[in-house]
Amino acid sequence: MTTPHPTPPVAARTRRELRAAQQHPKAGRDLPVAIAVGVAMGAVVIGSLFVRKEASVVVVAAAVCVSLWELAQALSQRAVVVPIVPVAVGAVGMLVAGYAAGGQALAVCFLLTSIGVVVWRSSEGVDGAVRDVAGGVFAAAYLPLLAGFTMLMLAEDDGARRVVTYVLVTVASDIGGYAAGVLTGRHPMAPSVSPKKSWEGFAGSVLACVLVGSLSVWLLLVGPWWAGALLGAAAALVSTLGDLGESMLKRDLGIKDMGSILPGHGGVMDRLDSLLLSAPVAYLVLHLLV
Repeated sequence: MTTPHPTPPVAARTRRELRAAQQHPKAGRDLPVAIAVGVAMGAVVIGSLFVRKEASVVVVAAAVCVSLWELAQALSQRAVVVPIVPVAVGAVGMLVAGYAAGGQALAVCFLLTSIGVVVWRSSEGVDGAVRDVAGGVFAAAYLPLLAGFTMLMLAEDDGARRVVTYVLVTVASDIGGYAAGVLTGRHPMAPSVSPKKSWEGFAGSVLACVLVGSLSVWLLLVGPWWAGALLGAAAALVSTLGDLGESMLKRDLGIKDMGSILPGHGGVMDRLDSLLLSAPVAYLVLHLLV
C-alpha cells in the first residue's frame, strides 16, 4: 500500500510558487489572446464614452453586475451567500444616481442597498445571516460604490476625457508593472499573496503611470502636468493595492480567477480590481487640481 505524500506546509508551497514565478514569469496566460481581448474591451469603453455618456453608464453597470455575480460565486466557496438581487438592483441605482445626481445620491443609494440586503436576507431565516449580510454589504461597497466614482467623473462637462485619463493611467500601471516585472523582477513585494508581484514591477508601474498621467492631463484636460504626475503616482499605488487585495481574496477562497468569461484574463472582476480602487483617487485628484 502506497503511503500518501503529506501536504507540504504553506511556507514551502509559497517558496516553490515564488521560484516558479521568477523562472517562468510569463506562464499562465495566453498573451496574444489577452492583448486582443484587452484591446476589444478598451474599444467598447472608449467608444461608449464618445457616442453618448449614457451608453457608458450602461457599459459600466453591465460590467459591475457581471462582476457581482462572479464575486458571489467566489464567496460561496466559503459558504457566504450574497443576496445578489438587492445588491444588483442597488448597484444599478448607485451608478445611475451617481451620474445623474452626484455624490450624495450615490451615498444614499449605497445606504438603501445595505438596508435592502438586511431586509432581503432576514426573510430567509437567521442561520448564517450575519455572514451573508456582511458579504452583501462588502460586495455593494467593493463594486458599485467604488465604480460610482467613475460616474461622478463622467458627469462633469469634460467627463468623457476625465474617464479616458483615469482609464489610461490605470492601464499604464498594469502594463508598466508587467513589463518591468518580467524583465527585471527579482524582489517580491508580497510572496505569500502574489508571488509574481515584485518591487521592480511596482517601480515600472509608477514610472509608466507618472508619464501617462502627465501627458493625459496636459493633452486631454489642458491641466498642469504635475497634477497628472501626482495622479499617476497615486494611481500606481492604489492599483497595486487593489491587485494585491483581490489576489489575497482569491488565495483565501482557493481560486485562481474570479471567472472565465474573458479569455486570457479570467473574469470581468479580474480586470476591474485596479480600476475600482483607482476611481475614488482619480476623481479626487482631478476634481481638486484640474
